[in-house]
Amino acid sequence: MTGKQYKPGLESFILKCLFHNLQFAFWYRKYQERPNLLRKVMLYRFSRKYGLEISPNAQIGQGLYLGHPYSITVGEGVILGCNVNLHKGCTIGKTNRGNIGSPCIGNNVFIGINATLVGNIHIGDDVLIAPNSYVNVDIPSHSVVIGNPATIHHCDNATGSYVNYCV
Repeated sequence: MTGKQYKPGLESFILKCLFHNLQFAFWYRKYQERPNLLRKVMLYRFSRKYGLEISPNAQIGQGLYLGHPYSITVGEGVILGCNVNLHKGCTIGKTNRGNIGSPCIGNNVFIGINATLVGNIHIGDDVLIAPNSYVNVDIPSHSVVIGNPATIHHCDNATGSYVNYCV
């Protein structure tokens, strides 16, 4: 066998497990700072590797956390506040029917697995959107959203132990 052989160990574990969530976010931020060909290629590469479709034209605040970062879609024109947690399979984007436009999401928001947010809607601060929920209406701050169609429940400190890695 020629070439460098794979050696399992602490270094490879740290690189694969700890930083695979950060690779896409790193190149996304670099592309937003100053777009160039290298950054666009790297962003495209990690986008395809992890199945992420996050538009470079989306406005994303600090503290974005991609939990299990696979099959996440964030469309053009979406605004995400600070400390937003997106999980596997969630879709956030605009619609061309009814409530035309893109979502605007506040700070400290948890969006669960396979949740869908569409239309010109406003999601307040401290909102937990449960897995498999469909949201196409405005959600006030300090709420828990469950189901399809979305059922809104008021809850102080709704994202208390759910939002990870706040900045």
